[in-house]
Amino acid sequence: MTEDLKIPRHEEGGAFCVAALYHFARFPRFESFREPLLALLQENGIKGTLLLAHEGINGTIAGTDAGIAAVLAFLRAQPEFTGLEHKESRASKMPFVRLKVKLKKEIVTMGVENIDPNEIVGTYVDPKDWNALISDPETIVIDTRNDYETAIGIFKGAVDPNTKTFREFPDWVQNNPGLHNKPKIAMYCTGGIRCEKATAYMKQQGFDEVYHLKGGILKYLEEVPAEESLWEGACFVFDERVSIEHGLKQGNHKLCHACRNPITAEEITSPYYEEGVSCSNCYESRTEADRDRYRQRQLQIRLARERGEKHIGS
Repeated sequence: MTEDLKIPRHEEGGAFCVAALYHFARFPRFESFREPLLALLQENGIKGTLLLAHEGINGTIAGTDAGIAAVLAFLRAQPEFTGLEHKESRASKMPFVRLKVKLKKEIVTMGVENIDPNEIVGTYVDPKDWNALISDPETIVIDTRNDYETAIGIFKGAVDPNTKTFREFPDWVQNNPGLHNKPKIAMYCTGGIRCEKATAYMKQQGFDEVYHLKGGILKYLEEVPAEESLWEGACFVFDERVSIEHGLKQGNHKLCHACRNPITAEEITSPYYEEGVSCSNCYESRTEADRDRYRQRQLQIRLARERGEKHIGS
Protein backbone atom coordinates (compact mmCIF):
# COMPACT_ATOMS: atom_id res chain seq x y z
CA MET A 1 0.00 0.00 0.00
CA THR A 2 1.41 3.39 -0.95
CA GLU A 3 2.03 6.09 1.62
CA ASP A 4 -0.96 8.24 0.60
CA LEU A 5 -3.28 5.27 1.05
CA LYS A 6 -2.20 4.63 4.62
CA ILE A 7 -5.29 4.16 6.81
CA PRO A 8 -5.41 4.90 10.57
CA ARG A 9 -5.69 1.86 12.85
CA HIS A 10 -9.14 0.79 14.05
CA GLU A 11 -8.48 1.68 17.66
CA GLU A 12 -8.00 5.31 16.69
CA GLY A 13 -11.73 5.88 16.27
CA GLY A 14 -13.73 3.04 14.76
CA ALA A 15 -13.84 0.13 12.36
CA PHE A 16 -15.04 2.16 9.37
CA CYS A 17 -12.90 4.49 7.29
CA VAL A 18 -14.72 7.62 6.07
CA ALA A 19 -13.13 9.27 3.03
CA ALA A 20 -14.11 12.78 1.92
CA LEU A 21 -12.79 13.55 -1.55
CA TYR A 22 -13.10 15.89 -4.50
CA HIS A 23 -11.12 16.78 -7.59
CA PHE A 24 -11.76 19.39 -10.25
CA ALA A 25 -10.83 18.20 -13.73
CA ARG A 26 -12.14 18.36 -17.27
CA PHE A 27 -14.10 15.14 -17.30
CA PRO A 28 -16.34 14.84 -20.42
CA ARG A 29 -16.69 11.06 -20.00
CA PHE A 30 -18.33 11.39 -16.57
CA GLU A 31 -21.57 9.72 -17.70
CA SER A 32 -19.90 6.54 -18.98
CA PHE A 33 -17.71 6.41 -15.86
CA ARG A 34 -20.69 6.00 -13.54
CA GLU A 35 -21.34 2.29 -14.11
CA PRO A 36 -17.78 0.96 -13.64
CA LEU A 37 -17.36 3.16 -10.55
CA LEU A 38 -20.68 2.01 -9.10
CA ALA A 39 -19.75 -1.64 -9.73
CA LEU A 40 -16.44 -1.23 -7.90
CA LEU A 41 -18.10 0.52 -4.95
CA GLN A 42 -20.70 -2.24 -4.65
CA GLU A 43 -18.05 -4.95 -4.94
CA ASN A 44 -16.20 -3.43 -1.99
CA GLY A 45 -19.26 -2.85 0.21
CA ILE A 46 -18.92 0.94 0.10
CA LYS A 47 -21.74 3.30 1.07
CA GLY A 48 -22.09 7.05 0.76
CA THR A 49 -22.51 9.46 -2.15
CA LEU A 50 -20.28 10.44 -5.06
CA LEU A 51 -21.17 13.15 -7.57
CA LEU A 52 -19.83 13.11 -11.14
CA ALA A 53 -19.94 16.04 -13.55
CA HIS A 54 -18.06 17.62 -16.46
CA GLU A 55 -15.96 19.43 -13.84
CA GLY A 56 -14.87 16.38 -11.81
CA ILE A 57 -15.83 14.30 -8.77
CA ASN A 58 -16.98 15.05 -5.23
CA GLY A 59 -18.39 13.12 -2.28
CA THR A 60 -17.94 11.17 0.92
CA ILE A 61 -17.87 7.39 1.19
CA ALA A 62 -17.31 4.87 3.97
CA GLY A 63 -16.29 1.24 4.23
CA THR A 64 -13.51 -1.07 5.32
CA ASP A 65 -9.91 0.09 5.09
CA ALA A 66 -9.26 -2.28 2.18
CA GLY A 67 -12.43 -1.22 0.38
CA ILE A 68 -11.68 2.49 0.62
CA ALA A 69 -8.07 1.89 -0.46
CA ALA A 70 -9.30 -0.03 -3.54
CA VAL A 71 -11.65 2.78 -4.55
CA LEU A 72 -9.01 5.47 -4.10
CA ALA A 73 -6.50 3.46 -6.13
CA PHE A 74 -9.07 3.02 -8.91
CA LEU A 75 -9.85 6.75 -8.99
CA ARG A 76 -6.21 7.79 -9.01
CA ALA A 77 -5.56 5.38 -11.88
CA GLN A 78 -7.83 7.55 -14.06
CA PRO A 79 -5.82 10.16 -16.01
CA GLU A 80 -8.21 12.92 -14.86
CA PHE A 81 -7.81 12.11 -11.16
CA THR A 82 -4.11 11.34 -10.66
CA GLY A 83 -3.80 14.27 -8.25
CA LEU A 84 -6.93 13.45 -6.25
CA GLU A 85 -6.57 14.12 -2.52
CA HIS A 86 -8.82 12.87 0.24
CA LYS A 87 -9.35 13.33 3.96
CA GLU A 88 -9.98 10.43 6.32
CA SER A 89 -11.76 10.03 9.61
CA ARG A 90 -13.15 7.05 11.50
CA ALA A 91 -16.62 5.88 12.48
CA SER A 92 -17.59 3.19 14.95
CA LYS A 93 -20.54 2.14 12.76
CA MET A 94 -21.39 2.59 9.07
CA PRO A 95 -22.36 6.28 8.81
CA PHE A 96 -24.38 5.95 5.59
CA VAL A 97 -27.57 4.04 4.83
CA ARG A 98 -27.09 3.56 1.09
CA LEU A 99 -24.77 4.03 -1.89
CA LYS A 100 -25.44 6.68 -4.55
CA VAL A 101 -23.43 7.75 -7.60
CA LYS A 102 -25.14 10.77 -9.17
CA LEU A 103 -24.61 12.58 -12.47
CA LYS A 104 -24.76 16.34 -11.92
CA LYS A 105 -24.27 19.64 -13.72
CA GLU A 106 -21.81 20.76 -11.00
CA ILE A 107 -20.00 18.78 -8.31
CA VAL A 108 -20.70 21.67 -5.94
CA THR A 109 -23.60 23.86 -6.97
CA MET A 110 -22.85 27.58 -7.12
CA GLY A 111 -24.95 28.35 -10.19
CA VAL A 112 -22.44 30.77 -11.77
CA GLU A 113 -21.28 30.13 -15.33
CA ASN A 114 -17.59 30.06 -16.31
CA ILE A 115 -16.17 29.44 -12.84
CA ASP A 116 -13.26 27.03 -13.33
CA PRO A 117 -10.91 26.36 -10.38
CA ASN A 118 -8.50 24.75 -12.87
CA GLU A 119 -7.92 28.20 -14.40
CA ILE A 120 -8.12 30.56 -11.43
CA VAL A 121 -8.26 29.91 -7.71
CA GLY A 122 -7.17 31.43 -4.41
CA THR A 123 -3.91 30.75 -2.60
CA TYR A 124 -3.90 27.56 -0.51
CA VAL A 125 -2.92 27.93 3.16
CA ASP A 126 -1.80 24.90 5.16
CA PRO A 127 -3.53 24.35 8.52
CA LYS A 128 -0.29 25.12 10.41
CA ASP A 129 -0.25 28.62 8.84
CA TRP A 130 -3.98 29.34 9.07
CA ASN A 131 -3.99 30.87 12.58
CA ALA A 132 -1.48 33.52 11.62
CA LEU A 133 -3.46 34.52 8.54
CA ILE A 134 -6.84 34.84 10.22
CA SER A 135 -5.32 36.66 13.21
CA ASP A 136 -3.94 39.36 10.90
CA PRO A 137 -6.07 42.53 11.35
CA GLU A 138 -5.76 43.08 7.59
CA THR A 139 -7.71 39.86 6.90
CA ILE A 140 -11.46 39.30 6.54
CA VAL A 141 -12.31 35.66 7.32
CA ILE A 142 -15.39 34.21 5.58
CA ASP A 143 -17.18 30.94 6.31
CA THR A 144 -18.60 29.69 2.98
CA ARG A 145 -20.83 27.02 4.53
CA ASN A 146 -24.57 27.16 5.14
CA ASP A 147 -26.36 28.41 8.24
CA TYR A 148 -27.16 24.99 9.76
CA GLU A 149 -23.42 24.18 9.58
CA THR A 150 -22.13 27.44 11.05
CA ALA A 151 -24.70 27.15 13.86
CA ILE A 152 -22.57 24.56 15.67
CA GLY A 153 -19.04 25.76 14.91
CA ILE A 154 -17.03 28.56 13.32
CA PHE A 155 -13.52 30.03 13.35
CA LYS A 156 -12.97 32.82 15.85
CA GLY A 157 -13.75 36.18 14.28
CA ALA A 158 -15.13 34.75 11.03
CA VAL A 159 -17.93 36.39 9.07
CA ASP A 160 -20.99 34.15 8.72
CA PRO A 161 -22.98 34.94 5.52
CA ASN A 162 -26.02 33.04 6.92
CA THR A 163 -26.70 31.44 3.55
CA LYS A 164 -29.27 28.67 3.19
CA THR A 165 -27.48 27.23 0.13
CA PHE A 166 -24.19 27.83 -1.67
CA ARG A 167 -26.16 29.37 -4.55
CA GLU A 168 -26.79 32.40 -2.32
CA PHE A 169 -23.08 33.12 -1.84
CA PRO A 170 -22.50 35.22 -5.02
CA ASP A 171 -25.44 37.49 -4.16
CA TRP A 172 -24.12 37.85 -0.62
CA VAL A 173 -20.76 39.01 -2.00
CA GLN A 174 -22.44 41.53 -4.31
CA ASN A 175 -24.48 42.92 -1.42
CA ASN A 176 -21.47 43.41 0.87
CA PRO A 177 -19.19 46.09 -0.61
CA GLY A 178 -17.40 46.32 2.75
CA LEU A 179 -15.46 43.19 1.78
CA HIS A 180 -13.18 45.54 -0.17
CA ASN A 181 -12.21 47.41 3.02
CA LYS A 182 -9.32 45.06 3.84
CA PRO A 183 -6.71 43.68 1.45
CA LYS A 184 -6.89 40.00 2.42
CA ILE A 185 -9.82 37.58 2.12
CA ALA A 186 -9.45 34.21 3.89
CA MET A 187 -12.12 31.58 3.20
CA TYR A 188 -12.85 28.12 4.53
CA CYS A 189 -15.38 25.28 4.34
CA THR A 190 -15.70 21.68 5.54
CA GLY A 191 -13.35 19.86 3.18
CA GLY A 192 -12.16 22.56 0.79
CA ILE A 193 -14.37 22.11 -2.26
CA ARG A 194 -16.70 25.08 -1.80
CA CYS A 195 -13.69 27.33 -1.36
CA GLU A 196 -12.30 26.21 -4.72
CA LYS A 197 -15.28 27.84 -6.41
CA ALA A 198 -15.73 30.63 -3.85
CA THR A 199 -12.13 31.84 -4.20
CA ALA A 200 -12.30 31.50 -8.00
CA TYR A 201 -15.43 33.66 -7.92
CA MET A 202 -13.80 36.25 -5.65
CA LYS A 203 -10.76 36.45 -7.93
CA GLN A 204 -13.10 36.89 -10.90
CA GLN A 205 -14.80 39.75 -9.03
CA GLY A 206 -11.52 41.62 -8.71
CA PHE A 207 -10.36 40.65 -5.20
CA ASP A 208 -6.58 40.28 -5.32
CA GLU A 209 -5.37 38.57 -2.13
CA VAL A 210 -7.71 35.62 -1.71
CA TYR A 211 -6.73 32.63 0.43
CA HIS A 212 -8.39 29.39 1.46
CA LEU A 213 -7.73 26.70 4.05
CA LYS A 214 -6.19 23.68 2.33
CA GLY A 215 -8.14 20.56 3.22
CA GLY A 216 -10.78 22.62 4.97
CA ILE A 217 -11.92 22.36 8.58
CA LEU A 218 -11.42 18.58 8.50
CA LYS A 219 -7.69 18.91 7.88
CA TYR A 220 -7.38 21.69 10.45
CA LEU A 221 -9.07 19.62 13.16
CA GLU A 222 -6.84 16.69 12.26
CA GLU A 223 -3.53 18.57 12.34
CA VAL A 224 -3.84 21.53 14.72
CA PRO A 225 -3.74 20.69 18.46
CA ALA A 226 -6.83 21.72 20.42
CA GLU A 227 -4.75 23.94 22.72
CA GLU A 228 -3.56 25.99 19.71
CA SER A 229 -6.88 26.04 17.90
CA LEU A 230 -8.92 29.06 16.83
CA TRP A 231 -11.86 26.80 15.95
CA GLU A 232 -14.89 27.20 18.22
CA GLY A 233 -17.47 24.42 18.47
CA ALA A 234 -17.92 21.34 16.30
CA CYS A 235 -17.86 20.72 12.55
CA PHE A 236 -21.04 19.52 10.85
CA VAL A 237 -20.56 16.48 8.59
CA PHE A 238 -23.02 15.03 6.10
CA ASP A 239 -23.40 11.56 7.58
CA GLU A 240 -24.87 9.90 10.64
CA ARG A 241 -22.06 11.10 12.91
CA VAL A 242 -23.55 14.63 12.47
CA SER A 243 -20.49 16.42 13.89
CA ILE A 244 -16.80 15.94 14.58
CA GLU A 245 -14.34 17.70 16.85
CA HIS A 246 -10.57 18.03 17.27
CA GLY A 247 -8.67 14.89 16.37
CA LEU A 248 -11.64 14.04 14.10
CA LYS A 249 -13.47 12.51 17.04
CA GLN A 250 -17.22 12.16 16.74
CA GLY A 251 -19.12 15.05 18.34
CA ASN A 252 -22.17 15.01 20.59
CA HIS A 253 -24.75 16.42 18.18
CA LYS A 254 -27.77 14.57 16.87
CA LEU A 255 -29.81 15.30 13.76
CA CYS A 256 -33.44 16.36 13.77
CA HIS A 257 -34.88 14.14 11.05
CA ALA A 258 -37.75 16.57 10.51
CA CYS A 259 -35.65 19.61 9.50
CA ARG A 260 -32.16 18.05 9.12
CA ASN A 261 -30.64 20.56 11.55
CA PRO A 262 -28.00 19.49 14.09
CA ILE A 263 -29.18 19.67 17.68
CA THR A 264 -27.33 19.73 20.99
CA ALA A 265 -27.97 17.69 24.13
CA GLU A 266 -29.52 20.82 25.65
CA GLU A 267 -31.93 21.23 22.70
CA ILE A 268 -33.05 17.63 23.14
CA THR A 269 -34.46 18.63 26.55
CA SER A 270 -36.66 21.27 24.88
CA PRO A 271 -40.43 20.66 25.06
CA TYR A 272 -40.44 21.12 21.27
CA TYR A 273 -38.19 18.12 20.74
CA GLU A 274 -39.71 14.79 19.74
CA GLU A 275 -37.39 12.23 18.19
CA GLY A 276 -37.81 12.11 14.42
CA VAL A 277 -40.72 14.57 14.62
CA SER A 278 -39.66 18.07 15.68
CA CYS A 279 -37.13 20.27 17.47
CA SER A 280 -36.93 23.88 18.59
CA ASN A 281 -35.59 24.84 15.14
CA CYS A 282 -38.58 23.59 13.17
CA TYR A 283 -41.57 23.25 15.51
CA GLU A 284 -43.13 26.60 14.55
CA SER A 285 -42.60 26.06 10.81
CA ARG A 286 -44.29 22.63 10.68
CA THR A 287 -47.98 21.80 10.92
CA GLU A 288 -49.52 19.15 13.13
CA ALA A 289 -50.24 17.18 9.94
CA ASP A 290 -46.52 17.27 9.19
CA ARG A 291 -45.72 15.99 12.65
CA ASP A 292 -48.28 13.18 12.36
CA ARG A 293 -46.59 12.10 9.13
CA TYR A 294 -43.17 12.21 10.78
CA ARG A 295 -44.51 10.15 13.70
CA GLN A 296 -45.61 7.42 11.31
CA ARG A 297 -42.15 7.41 9.75
CA GLN A 298 -40.52 7.29 13.17
CA LEU A 299 -42.75 4.34 14.13
CA GLN A 300 -41.54 2.41 11.08
CA ILE A 301 -37.94 3.24 12.00
CA ARG A 302 -38.50 1.94 15.55
CA LEU A 303 -40.15 -1.26 14.33
CA ALA A 304 -37.32 -1.89 11.89
CA ARG A 305 -34.80 -1.34 14.70
CA GLU A 306 -36.61 -3.88 16.88
CA ARG A 307 -36.33 -6.39 14.04
CA GLY A 308 -32.61 -5.77 13.85
CA GLU A 309 -32.98 -3.97 10.53
CA LYS A 310 -32.29 -0.44 9.36
CA HIS A 311 -35.18 1.54 7.95
CA ILE A 312 -34.22 3.14 4.64
CA GLY A 313 -35.69 6.50 5.70
CA SER A 314 -33.84 6.77 8.99
